Amino acid sequence: MNPSPPPLPWLGVGEAFPDLACAWGDNEPAPGLLAAGGALDVETLVRAYRQGVFPWFSLGQPILWWSPDPRMILAMSRFKLHRSLRKTLLRFISRPGASVRFDTAFSRVIEACASTPRDGQPGTWIVPEMIAAYTELHRAGHAHSVETWVDGELVGGLYCVNLGGMVFGESMFAHRSDASKIALAALVAFCRSKGIGMIDCQQNTRHLASLGAEEMQRSDFAIQVGQACRRTAPNWVFDVLYWNEIIDSLPVTHLP
Repeated sequence: MNPSPPPLPWLGVGEAFPDLACAWGDNEPAPGLLAAGGALDVETLVRAYRQGVFPWFSLGQPILWWSPDPRMILAMSRFKLHRSLRKTLLRFISRPGASVRFDTAFSRVIEACASTPRDGQPGTWIVPEMIAAYTELHRAGHAHSVETWVDGELVGGLYCVNLGGMVFGESMFAHRSDASKIALAALVAFCRSKGIGMIDCQQNTRHLASLGAEEMQRSDFAIQVGQACRRTAPNWVFDVLYWNEIIDSLPVTHLP
């Protein structure tokens, strides 16, 4: 018989998160699960992200807080610009009516992401409470949308959290082929132009790994997040000149 997992801490509103080492390990039912309860207000979310913690739960569940070990991150110096993506970006950049915008349709982006389940997972984790919480986080200036537009139509995008010099990726969607990849490439170009070293990807997926994302030990991740969050946050406006950060500066790679 498998031993019972350790008790899961239940947080009161405003209560501090447990030490990250208290998160359930590989032998527990939900590796990386740290605590339950608390609230999704702006102050709590900012405090969570600064400590390397994020919320993730489904309908009918309490708020669940996670800090997996290892953590999947995309270092800007390791981003893989595949030949096919470079061609896609060049076509997109040269196409009249095609553009990347920041924060012009945050609500539409998060709603679209909510209708796009994560790889291999039924349903959506972006429940109404999460939509409301991240919309407030956006109004507070900490959550941002990266949007792919073609001929006045929002065709893809992603949303993320930014604290100081750290970006935490959340979710993406595409209504046209490669539209979410264009948004991610734009985010990478923006981060490189602003000296942001990495994007938190939370968990390992084949798609992220193909773009250069790698796993990092949680303890190292927490240290780097703490240092990056102390920097001044950038101004979230996309300039077409940022494309040079990846189009002209990164080597082109072949798909593995």
